[in-house]
Amino acid sequence: MEAALEAARAPGADVPIGAVVFGPDGVPLAAARNARVELGDPTAHAEILALRAAAAVVGDGWRLEGCTLAVTLEPCTMCAGALVLARIARLVFGAWEPKTGAVGSLWDVVRDRRLNHRPEVHGGVLVDECASVLETYFTMRR
Repeated sequence: MEAALEAARAPGADVPIGAVVFGPDGVPLAAARNARVELGDPTAHAEILALRAAAAVVGDGWRLEGCTLAVTLEPCTMCAGALVLARIARLVFGAWEPKTGAVGSLWDVVRDRRLNHRPEVHGGVLVDECASVLETYFTMRR
């Protein structure tokens, strides 16, 4: 989660959410920060960018079996669906997102028994630190 926080704190114009994909051996494969504003892309969430970059490193095109995704905020439905499709083994996230969270807050996409893959989930990791990054950003924007 420390690596995801570092990614969230990197300079950028978007909401400071960071994500890191770790290989099965625990070595970071890719890190990203939200970049919707910079890229003009509504899908440029930190999770999506990190998953894309990690898939390029792994090299088989899309399967990230055995990998862990750490993200500072509970994933939305798009990101939750993407990590399921990428076959992420473990999801670790920090702050809960009651408005759009899809890993237990509003929906629970990753635990839906109708899906063919369900990752292990650990939520609320370093929750205060993750929430603080977001609170600081939004306080400064107001």
